[in-house]
Amino acid sequence: MASEQGKQNKRLSSWIMFLLAAACGLIVANLYYAQPLVGPISIATGLTASTAGFIVTVTQIGYVVGLLFIVPLSDVIENRRLTLVMLMVAVGALLTAGLAPNAPLFFIASLFIGIASVAAQILVPFAAYLASEDQRGRVVGNVMSGLLLGIMFARPLASFVTSLWGWRAIFILSAIVISLLTALLSFALPIRKPFPAVRYKELVLSLGVILQQTPLLRRRALYQACLFGAFSLFWTVVPLHLADHFGMSQIGIAWFALVGVGGAIAAPIAGRLADKGWSKLLTGIAMIVAVLSFLLIHLFQGSSIFALILLFVSAITLDMAVSGNLVISQRTIYSLGSEARGRLNGLFMAIFFVGGAIGSSLGGWSYTQGGWSFTSLIGTILPLLALVYFLTEKRTTERIEHTKTG
Repeated sequence: MASEQGKQNKRLSSWIMFLLAAACGLIVANLYYAQPLVGPISIATGLTASTAGFIVTVTQIGYVVGLLFIVPLSDVIENRRLTLVMLMVAVGALLTAGLAPNAPLFFIASLFIGIASVAAQILVPFAAYLASEDQRGRVVGNVMSGLLLGIMFARPLASFVTSLWGWRAIFILSAIVISLLTALLSFALPIRKPFPAVRYKELVLSLGVILQQTPLLRRRALYQACLFGAFSLFWTVVPLHLADHFGMSQIGIAWFALVGVGGAIAAPIAGRLADKGWSKLLTGIAMIVAVLSFLLIHLFQGSSIFALILLFVSAITLDMAVSGNLVISQRTIYSLGSEARGRLNGLFMAIFFVGGAIGSSLGGWSYTQGGWSFTSLIGTILPLLALVYFLTEKRTTERIEHTKTG
């Protein structure tokens, strides 16, 4: 208890905060490098057009598996050691993907890239643990900014590197970077050994109990699933839309993807405001901004300069809504208890990542069925569903409080 008190009185240094933010960004970027490279990878590995989509799907499956079965280990295993092991797995998987001569080997490597990338979701609650109570929102916000920058930079970076040296280069380059990061973290991270009250099997089985008994977790996860679904739908389809209606090349689309990086500024701002007790208001604002981001590009379509400008603006505002609400949600979830923080984070991320996978699938289907008009309509509906659910939060909270006092 005394050591925990001392930890709470010690503030996280700025350089460790920066290192954790950079680490999360570099790690999670591995999930998205293949997304704009489906064409050249499928040609090189002999995949047909109908199976090429599995290049991204397999990585997503691996990530969800890691969230459910690896992240809970952070509640029972020393966190630094667990992080370093997962990063070494990531290095091996990235090298295998970069050198894979055929589709089966590339798919196996992609699966392990997804599993190992959950190291980022071990580091985020680790950062929350290291932070003092009064700076936790800011720390989580800054670390999540790094993670979101990794997501947003991954697509254009992969396109640029591929245009210079071919698609294999991005995986090999990332393996080198992750190796250096592993060495740096092994020296910089402090030891954090949790004191588990249950074994791993019971820990995994407890995920269902935690989900059932934590309505705030379910609510926050569903909010983010809807928003991230809209985010994934947008970034899955907008490259096709830009090529079809604005004649953009792959390099032009890569430059457009850089626009979304501006949305990451919302994460640290949202974290600071959440520390001041504005979480609920900011959640509602994030949902309204997401709805308007899609509604505007649904109402004003075409191939005009004005329509293109709206796409640029919507890319920024949609990313701001998603990143801001993500930080607010994670700060809320981390306040539920330190001993189950890894499991809470794993459940939250798994649920909203499934929402993202559904959004990507809906985007591909809707664009084929009804073009940009149908896709942008679905994109408007997803955050609107979150907003409708959000409007029930006060009533639910009041009912819970009434039950407690009664």
